Amino acid sequence: MAHAATTTELFLVAMAIIFLLPYLAWRLARLDNVAPLVVVQIVAGVLLGPGVLGHAFPGAYQAVFTADVILALNGVAWWAVMLFVMLAGVELDLRDAWRQRRDTGTTAALALGVPLVLGALVGLGMLRFDGWIGPRGTPSQFVAGIGMACAVTALPILVLLMEKLAILRTPLGQRILRYASLDDLAIWGVLAVVLMDWVRIGRQATFLVAFALACVAFRRLMRAIPERDRWYAMLVWLAVCAFGADWSGLHFMVGAFLAGVVMDRDWFDHDALDRLRQHVLLLLMPVFFLSTGLRTGWEMGGAGVVLAAAALLVASVAGKLAGVRLAGRLLGWPAGDAALVGWLLQTKALIMIIFANVLLDKDIITSATFTALLLMAVASTVLTMPMAAPLLARRREAQPAASAR
Repeated sequence: MAHAATTTELFLVAMAIIFLLPYLAWRLARLDNVAPLVVVQIVAGVLLGPGVLGHAFPGAYQAVFTADVILALNGVAWWAVMLFVMLAGVELDLRDAWRQRRDTGTTAALALGVPLVLGALVGLGMLRFDGWIGPRGTPSQFVAGIGMACAVTALPILVLLMEKLAILRTPLGQRILRYASLDDLAIWGVLAVVLMDWVRIGRQATFLVAFALACVAFRRLMRAIPERDRWYAMLVWLAVCAFGADWSGLHFMVGAFLAGVVMDRDWFDHDALDRLRQHVLLLLMPVFFLSTGLRTGWEMGGAGVVLAAAALLVASVAGKLAGVRLAGRLLGWPAGDAALVGWLLQTKALIMIIFANVLLDKDIITSATFTALLLMAVASTVLTMPMAAPLLARRREAQPAASAR
């Protein structure tokens, strides 16, 4: 009698695929100097989704990725992304940004604002055609969401790339982190506004007031308890904030970011926080990437989605470079710094995909729009290292020559 695979067995098969295939592709293709592993994992998630694997081999796809398996994977993915977004919030150092407020504020505003405007213009163009805006989205929500998706910089991926380029702890690296941190804060602020539901405004107001009061008690508690207890308190706080935000009609990822941003990084050992972020990326986030891939769709047709992705990519890349170049001129940066900073701020993969997932969850965009945004995010992130590395090498060569004179 043939053995029918159980849901547990199929879940484990899916997990083996999730961790094996992207890593093999990354290693065998020697992509270490082109893109971090997470980018390959995102691409693998798309390839394993219904639009590619499901279309080419529908029997194999449906045999492994059953409804119960997808439900189990989504549960892991939800917790993974909540942890990741919370840690991004913890990394924000608003005090340092305030000390350098003219440089940081000017650069962050232009690096965010210019691509946001260009992306919004592309969003307005997309509204002229059916199939892009979701059933519950308003034109203003759609345009603002598309614009912000083009303006996003993925802070965690930026950290990985700057570690690879050996500039993370340098003054240049810290400058770039400040710019990205302020933009990160703006992204979640805009998302909260986009998701504001005037029908459920009472719940949202209740959540925000309760959150503000709870923050006072939580911060006092965290200062009073030893560090070993703070890690557990952090996880409970994350679950409570995410629940409250989702209950209010915002989204659990907005709550996760708020949970992190009110915590001080100095409450924890910095090396331990870095290790936790790396462990989340290694152990949990690949499941989120596959879960993301399972949501891609090509309802508009492959050509339409690719064309939209190309337009979004131009708006994103050109807008970011133009905004940073304008900031460099206003602030009197050395020659070449604007191009280098502009390319490093192109990293989008993680945070943009998380942002787009929220828009898709709330039916503001369709799966076709989500797929176009996903393709744009991957392409933008893949461009970062090949474009930034030569600019950094030239900058390093120019510094000794300048000091010799």
